[in-house]
Amino acid sequence: MKNFLEALREQRWDDHRYYHHSRINQSLHLISAISFLVTYVLLFTRPVAGVLFGWIFAMCIRQVGHFFFEPKGYDEGNQATHAYKEQVKVGYNLRRKVILHTLWALTPVVLWWQPTVFGIFTAHTDFSGYLRHLSQLWIGLAIGALLFRTVHLFFLRDIQTGIVWFTKILTDPFHDIMLYYRAPVYLLRGELIEPAKQHA
Repeated sequence: MKNFLEALREQRWDDHRYYHHSRINQSLHLISAISFLVTYVLLFTRPVAGVLFGWIFAMCIRQVGHFFFEPKGYDEGNQATHAYKEQVKVGYNLRRKVILHTLWALTPVVLWWQPTVFGIFTAHTDFSGYLRHLSQLWIGLAIGALLFRTVHLFFLRDIQTGIVWFTKILTDPFHDIMLYYRAPVYLLRGELIEPAKQHA
């Protein structure tokens, strides 16, 4: 258990020091983390709304920070190039995220074009039915992406690395709130990038 917790701490630290330099990105992660906690509650009370809110708002706002605000140049604090960080990323790096979000964006189109999704569903008859089926496809995509990368890591690294990453992803909202709750304050003070000494 001690090794597991150490590995979890290491993955979290690597994720922070390599991929969360921007105070804007950190602030967006804070908003996203709170939104994912709302999503977790909705999944047990109003699952369709939970999935739609989770993918459309919580997930998208999380990725905006990575794609548009996070520095892509040489990381002086960690002495690492962006290419190196992308190569050693345990979870979904930017290239993998593009693939995942392309699948996500194509899902509503496929459902509209093929209402039964090749026999998986009975064709919806109204917009409410369309949203219900879309939420089922999107939750399937989320679970599939999570399990695929977890098992993939079993072979790329080892079983513990995969399980640690799985645990990290599910608990990221709680950890991000603890880590980035002050980011908006720093941002309001004009600090766009976290000082390098906090990453090194």
